[in-house]
Amino acid sequence: KGDVFATWKRLEEFWKNNNCSLEFKLIAYDAVIRAKLMYGLESAHLTETLKEKLDVFQRKGLRQIMKLPTTFGQMQANKPKTNTDDRTIQLVNNKISFKDLGLLIIDEEQKFGVNVKDKLKSLRKNIDILTLSATPIPRTLQFSLMSARDLSLITTPPPNRYPIKTSVIRFDKDILTKAIRYEIERGGQVFFVNNKIQNIEEVASLLKGLVPESKIAVAHGRLTGKKLESLMIRFINNEFDVLVSTTIIESGLDVPNANTIFINNANNFGLSDLHQMRGRVGRSNKKAFCYLISAPLHQLSEESRKRLIALEQFSTLGSGFKIA
Repeated sequence: KGDVFATWKRLEEFWKNNNCSLEFKLIAYDAVIRAKLMYGLESAHLTETLKEKLDVFQRKGLRQIMKLPTTFGQMQANKPKTNTDDRTIQLVNNKISFKDLGLLIIDEEQKFGVNVKDKLKSLRKNIDILTLSATPIPRTLQFSLMSARDLSLITTPPPNRYPIKTSVIRFDKDILTKAIRYEIERGGQVFFVNNKIQNIEEVASLLKGLVPESKIAVAHGRLTGKKLESLMIRFINNEFDVLVSTTIIESGLDVPNANTIFINNANNFGLSDLHQMRGRVGRSNKKAFCYLISAPLHQLSEESRKRLIALEQFSTLGSGFKIA
């Protein structure tokens, strides 16, 4: 217990010195450390993307303040090399085996299907499972409401955060121009989500015509890995004003300087997707804006209308659970 307490104190000091926000990820890593220190068991962390963890915690920094020989890395098939394994969906591969698995953490749980999660549970009979999600899927939420699973809510936002002002709008060039210029003039950046690769360059050209002084970049899944990574890093370094992209920005991207997001054809997305994309902004002490672009509400289906109205209504910090 003393070791765990001392490690926790070092973590708290590290977070304060590096301006880390206390979010779901911190609970996950606390659980990993406790499993490592108290039980000597292996921990498996299933996540949709490793990028955000690497940015927030920094491998070397985390290892240094833990004062443990733990390394975060890949595992060879049937040859566990580390006590903690950070990997994506590869964990369900039959070639992966653990010597003594004790803890499974599923991040962005809403991204994984029932079959995948059942497969993961079968890795070991007596395994502790911690699932993390801003918007739990109905099945998981129902288990919690039935008391079949323990449920914990983090309702206290990080300090100096403001609710994201969410508006449902038409594709209005005047609104687009004013909103983009306002963000750029206050030194910020803009996301513009357009999920059709076929016309994404056309949309970028349109925005360039509306705001000629802006620097615009385009990102989508058909770019090579190196080019996409370079593009994202340059955007994080504030080399572009506007990033026109597909939904690849939905998770794992932390750009505190980007505080305005447009989601084109928002009526085509689900609640969880919209909430996740909205969460790309509002990650600093600046007021953030989310514009859901759609056809007039009376032209949409009843379900689409309800989704957009729900996003507009529940825009306070930590509203994901209410949306779910």
